[in-house]
Amino acid sequence: MTEPGEPNGSTRRMPTVEQSDDARTSAPDAPADAREPVPTLEQGDGRAGRFWSARRVPAALLALVLLGAAGLLLYDIAAVRADHPAMQWRRSLADGLAEQRLDDTPVLIGAGVAAAIGLWLILLALTPGLRDLLPMRRDRADIRAGLDRTAAALVLRDRAVEVSGVQSVRVRMGRRKAKVRALSHFRELDDVRTDLDAALENAVRELGLAKPPALSVQVHRPAKKG
Repeated sequence: MTEPGEPNGSTRRMPTVEQSDDARTSAPDAPADAREPVPTLEQGDGRAGRFWSARRVPAALLALVLLGAAGLLLYDIAAVRADHPAMQWRRSLADGLAEQRLDDTPVLIGAGVAAAIGLWLILLALTPGLRDLLPMRRDRADIRAGLDRTAAALVLRDRAVEVSGVQSVRVRMGRRKAKVRALSHFRELDDVRTDLDAALENAVRELGLAKPPALSVQVHRPAKKG
């Protein structure tokens, strides 16, 4: 576009905006949605407790039983207060308790069953549960992760069958110990055992568990047919 007083064919220079030194130094090539770095722990110190089960089924069953028993008892008490006779089950229960001795066999059996149920409920309340979920090492402060024991056993089995001379492998993964039973159809058993130990130790390390299980490795020959 030409302006008056300018020769034909010339162009007008568009105005430019000069950035100040402060603006140039304070606008690095960083994304607009940059966030604070994720807080990390001290090199993954491994302090990760077990996951706690919600215990929904035992809690729901116990709540239903207590609610039903309490509702039935309160209804019977309210009926007696309203000059109605008590229910037959409560009269029979009161008469039976009045006649039973504390050292009778039915009384002892009932007390034993009640004590066993109470101990079981206390055990459920004090233990984490979720035994099949192995806690992994915590490398970040706000993240917790777990690995299923079946998945961990599959990883160890896959690593073991890659060792030369191994025909088949069976892995039992526990919370504190991993038992590996391998069958070798060629090579010396000591050599296979040495390679298995190295491969499985590396596999356990790569699982990233907070408390790596101890390894128990056994190598045998397949049973001879006939």
